[in-house]
Amino acid sequence: MKYVLVLGDGMADEPVPSLDMKTPLEYAETPCMDELASHGEIGLLHTIPKGMKPGSDTANLSVMGYDPARYYSGRSPLEALSIGVPMKDTDVSFRVNLVTLDDAEPFEAKTIIDHSSGEISTEDAAVLLKAAADTMDNPDFTFYPGTSYRHCAIWDNGSIVDLSQPHDHLGQVIGPYLPPEPFLGMMKKSWEVLSHHPLNEERKKNGINQANCFWFWGAGTRPALSSFEELFGKKAVMISAVDLLKGLGVGTGMTVVRVEGANGGLNTNYEGKADAALKALLDDGYDFAYIHVEAPDEMGHQGSADKKVKSIEYLDSRVIRRVKEGLDASGEDYRLLVLPDHPTPVRLRTHTPDPVPYLLYDSTGNISKDQKYNEREAAASGNDAGPGPNIMRRLFGQSVD
Repeated sequence: MKYVLVLGDGMADEPVPSLDMKTPLEYAETPCMDELASHGEIGLLHTIPKGMKPGSDTANLSVMGYDPARYYSGRSPLEALSIGVPMKDTDVSFRVNLVTLDDAEPFEAKTIIDHSSGEISTEDAAVLLKAAADTMDNPDFTFYPGTSYRHCAIWDNGSIVDLSQPHDHLGQVIGPYLPPEPFLGMMKKSWEVLSHHPLNEERKKNGINQANCFWFWGAGTRPALSSFEELFGKKAVMISAVDLLKGLGVGTGMTVVRVEGANGGLNTNYEGKADAALKALLDDGYDFAYIHVEAPDEMGHQGSADKKVKSIEYLDSRVIRRVKEGLDASGEDYRLLVLPDHPTPVRLRTHTPDPVPYLLYDSTGNISKDQKYNEREAAASGNDAGPGPNIMRRLFGQSVD
């Protein structure tokens, strides 16, 4: 038996007026997911423990079978694992977004326009990160480039500081959400350097959001995660463009497969991710593939219902169908789980802790039901899988503690 989990980050939503009061998942043309649902199980899963922030970090830990209340030590350290950052026990890691601020003065009156700087390329972001980091006069901080707008700073002998997430405040004046020193000083310095950098002047001329400021958040210490194979007895691969998920893979002993052209955006290499999973399962002897697709979350943060619908349709036709057809052709028995980690409603442009719909399909089953995969029908099914960590054991057919 082979096992696949396809996670559409932030895919769940709420009814949208421009989509005839349907959610993007309801509105999207998803014939493959609906076919699987008609021969499988749908229901709700609670991925965010009560009292914890609804982040992709806590939610994906939960989906992977790890109770965030026990294992979570901060988001940035997981990303640091992915990019090979050495961390001492006394280090504190911070996510550094390259964000777009407007030109208002003073600094505190600026508005945050975009948390991702127009989904800036990894290559351009690395140039801008270095340009600003080289001007910082704080020897306790070391900066490391990541993927696209997502980067890392390590504070030697630092302390945990709870800082605001930039995607929670899009379109808002930043003054109430600014950090204390030394972070505020570094933000202002980055603005001075980046707002007139030639790359940003070119972006402005081309009508693309500038990557003109650092934004610090996601503090944490070095994580200590149990081995996935020891917990579940499955040899696993992680397939994602996002450093957070790759870090979770590294931290849990999964093999991290890097797919060329996978960038975390709407135009990522969907087929490459599907093919990487099939190769791992059918050629390389792995039992389980975790395929993470970031695009629905990014489109939710952008507040674009139409693009979110498109990302879900791509997920269905270019990942899920490709995986299903490849496994069917192989003759292997398999179980396939599809779900989001959390909702990212286009109305709010940020995450919520609401339960998410899941779809579980078993190729050896003979179920036939008149149902489709979406939030409304999952809620109406009456199936509630309980806390997030339950779903992995449910996928593997193991008893839930």
